[in-house]
Amino acid sequence: MAPPVRPAAASGWVLGVDSGGSGLRIALADAATGTPVETVSSREPVRTGASGIDAGHLLAQLLPAARELLARVGATAAPRPDAPVPGGPAAGAELAAVAVGAAGMATLGDGLRSELPSALERALGVRRLALAADAVTAYAGALGQRPGAVVAGGTGLIALGTDLSAASGWRRADGWGHLLGDCGSGAWIGRAGLEAAMRAFDGRRGGSAALLARAGAAFGTAADGLPGLLYPRSERPAVLASFAPEVAACATDGDPVAAAVLARAAGHIAETAAAVCPDPASTEAECEVALTGGLFKLGEPLLVPLRAELAGQLPHARPVSAQGDPLTGALRIASALATGALRLPQDGRMLCVPAFQGS
Repeated sequence: MAPPVRPAAASGWVLGVDSGGSGLRIALADAATGTPVETVSSREPVRTGASGIDAGHLLAQLLPAARELLARVGATAAPRPDAPVPGGPAAGAELAAVAVGAAGMATLGDGLRSELPSALERALGVRRLALAADAVTAYAGALGQRPGAVVAGGTGLIALGTDLSAASGWRRADGWGHLLGDCGSGAWIGRAGLEAAMRAFDGRRGGSAALLARAGAAFGTAADGLPGLLYPRSERPAVLASFAPEVAACATDGDPVAAAVLARAAGHIAETAAAVCPDPASTEAECEVALTGGLFKLGEPLLVPLRAELAGQLPHARPVSAQGDPLTGALRIASALATGALRLPQDGRMLCVPAFQGS
């Protein structure tokens, strides 16, 4: 039997959690480096109800996964009694910090902020905890703890920027959902492509026969059946976003209407990035802008006009590749918290670090 894996330094292990619409991912990492060693995932998304994100449902998945991951490396959780004990983690506690990144944390995370600190302290002995919006973990995954701006694009779209100063905090743009915003997102592109298909069906200007044909093939219905297929769906944004790759494929094949949709999307994305990019005067280095998320896997039909838009709207910024994903970001935040090196702005909603009694 192989000997148990040990962390590189005496600071122990950290846990990173990425909770989103497609499920839950949890990783264990060396606290000193944030390098993951074990990962588990669940395809069951954490429930959200009238009172916000369901803390009990999150804990029901998180706690068994944390114990499993610790067991894999030969470590154990150190439960604490109900009454907190001053002076730091319990003797023998090997889990130094936890960072939870969750979709909706900023607006729907009151229950998590209220219940998770005491629950994780009792169950795992954790007294260092960060609760972050998924945009913050996306930022940390893409840029680490450097100033700049990150655009996270998928079905929806949000941009987040910071110069790392407490006074400025986080600057957010969009992320308001497919009815009020998410401009340039997968859902936005898909909806615009389907509108062009419907225009072709009606014989109106701005229509695309190529997009009309692809819509029929993608959804298995004639154009006049699309409203009945789309409008009742609770997952309508995801259904709309599923058509975005078809728009990109039509643009690749030379369809000018599809190409124009992607060019407009690129303009929206660059505009959103510009809204959050730190003022050049507030940082010593040029502003870095990173793109992260499945939206940008649409490839050159979107990226070519986007590079041009970023150069025009953000001439002082430098596009960079995202270093990692939101789970990477959660681990980086947990590692920084465990080692006392957290520099990202903290507030009550975007990135909350609860104070423990007796700390």
